Amino acid sequence: MGVAVFLGILFFLLAGGGIAFGVLSMRDKKSARGQTTKGNKVRGGIFCGAGVAFLFLFFLIPFSFHTVEAGEVAVVKHMGEAREIRTAGTYFDFWLTEKYQKYDAKVQSLNIVSPAYSKDAQTMDVGMTVQYQIDSGKAIEIANHYGNVADLSNRIESVSIEKAKSVLSSRSAMEIIEKRAQISPLVETTIKESVDENYYVHIVAVVLTNIDFSDAFEKTVEDKMIAEQEKLKAEYEKETAIVNANKELEVAKLQALARIEQAKADAQAQLEIAKAEAAAIRLKSVEVARTLGLTVKEKEITDENGVVTDIEYEIVFGEGSDEKAKLIVEYLKYVEYLAKWNGELPNVVITDGNATVMIPSNPIA
Repeated sequence: MGVAVFLGILFFLLAGGGIAFGVLSMRDKKSARGQTTKGNKVRGGIFCGAGVAFLFLFFLIPFSFHTVEAGEVAVVKHMGEAREIRTAGTYFDFWLTEKYQKYDAKVQSLNIVSPAYSKDAQTMDVGMTVQYQIDSGKAIEIANHYGNVADLSNRIESVSIEKAKSVLSSRSAMEIIEKRAQISPLVETTIKESVDENYYVHIVAVVLTNIDFSDAFEKTVEDKMIAEQEKLKAEYEKETAIVNANKELEVAKLQALARIEQAKADAQAQLEIAKAEAAAIRLKSVEVARTLGLTVKEKEITDENGVVTDIEYEIVFGEGSDEKAKLIVEYLKYVEYLAKWNGELPNVVITDGNATVMIPSNPIA
């Protein structure tokens, strides 16, 4: 473009200067006889001819320089017939017979908004961006089939809308909402497969930018989500209550088992105490019986290994056994009283000169 401008200015100045100088050379330059000299006329004609030649070059050469910028591709048409492709650079083609039709070879973006329907007849407005780039090597085919990039873009937009609708119409509205991340790549793949080499472009990317359902449906979805959240909350609270109840039940079981074990231990302890007290009473009875001169028979109790584990005593009562048995009982009561005595003297009852000691049944009361 710089060369064309420079030559255009140069040829224009030379053409204007030559014509002006030629005209001035022939104006009012006369001899003494009042006639224009032949030399001036010839010189003026030469300058005018040169000016006209430069004017012809001005219209011929500068306009024949064509510049294709970076990111562009040009189709050279000879008398209307697309013949050659020009990439970035400066070229010289006669402008009266060669025409340049330029196309933007950079990545183009189509921002598309179109209504669509889901499988369950829910309406939506779909927004998507389709990025494409023309195949520079197919610029002649684009010129022959579409004429310009605008018509090609319109065709790509129509195909993209049609394929996006076909994908969305095969799914329910809830599925579109829940699986949008999976649907967007599927739409991209479908459009790429449809806009093939017959369109002479390469689809760079397809992105679903927005899916807008009707206000009524969005309100329904919102209510459903709230209900699901409430349901999940109720289930969580229910599970929490069950867990807490189970915990409390386990604690109660453990506490009950602890009380049972404690009761068993207490009962065992009482049993052992009773056994010990019984053994002590038995020994005391044997001692009293021997003191009274009664015969006491002993029998050893052994386990399966022959080890003596206990001794059985048998008191043999003879004549006057009732009195002797009564003495043993009274003695045992007296011993029990002494074991529990609180230090207070017992009551004494004197009747007809006889003194009777009253031993209380509960000496610590």
